Amino acid sequence: MDMSAIFISEFITSQALETLKKGHEVRYEPEAYQDPQQLAAAIKNTDALIVRNLTKVNSALIEGAQKLKVVGRLGVGLENIDLPACAQRNIKVIPATGANAESVAEYVLGTSMALMRSYSSATVDTLSGAWPRPKYSKCHEIAGSTLGIVGFGSIGRVVAEKAFALGMKCIAYDPLVRDQAIALSGGTVTLYPLETLLAESQIVSLHLPLLPETKGLFSAGVLDNMQEGAFLINTARGGIVDETALAERLRSGSLGGAALDVFANEPAKELSHLLGVPNLILTPHIAGVTEESNARVSNMIAREVKLFLESQS
Repeated sequence: MDMSAIFISEFITSQALETLKKGHEVRYEPEAYQDPQQLAAAIKNTDALIVRNLTKVNSALIEGAQKLKVVGRLGVGLENIDLPACAQRNIKVIPATGANAESVAEYVLGTSMALMRSYSSATVDTLSGAWPRPKYSKCHEIAGSTLGIVGFGSIGRVVAEKAFALGMKCIAYDPLVRDQAIALSGGTVTLYPLETLLAESQIVSLHLPLLPETKGLFSAGVLDNMQEGAFLINTARGGIVDETALAERLRSGSLGGAALDVFANEPAKELSHLLGVPNLILTPHIAGVTEESNARVSNMIAREVKLFLESQS
């Protein structure tokens, strides 16, 4: 069996790397995504390319890699990969579907609890010596609240299962799901139109891909359909939410808080429109990234890419 050439342009775990090296020639340069020209030269004779979300797998890159058979994506979002161009060349694209769902679900529920109890502002007030116990005694428990899940794929369903365990009610919106209700082990999730979901939910969590029809979906008008004092969690893609409109509604108090793990432009270097916004949690696209999820994602893609290459030889 001939050895296939594999190029990895972003971080992968050492265990997954060793798996790929068994029977294949592996070139690992985790910073290669920063120079598209050097990357194009490096993968000219590569059979497989493994990336995260920073490598731009566009038509120009694919055109120069005539031997390329498969692209492994260390994650689930595919916005950085030109899927039509891959399809035209019959290049298989393998995402790590479901491998980071546990981490994302924990982030959603952890930030939901932190926002509902105003931990960030309570920390600032306590450090100031104010001892604002009466103020923060008026916060609410997460149990009994309704979680609206926008996008009910593999991650959304794990979020729902964990939310049920915390005593929450879960409803969902997903234009691609035809069922009116879906039974999970922890309870049943009823699907509603988006406007109904927003009106019914104290917490709204986004789990949609960034597509032409979802870009800017959470505009000022849609945000105004949310319950007064509701909380928004975005672990999907930044382009789905109008960040400036969200900031305005948090400052006015019409929304109670938000957690943003993703931004319209990443890496997010200019976030002045979010400075001084109350009850806001900002993180650098880490909801699905933990030691455990990194291991699952890396091992899954290493295994699937290896199997694919060996099936082609």
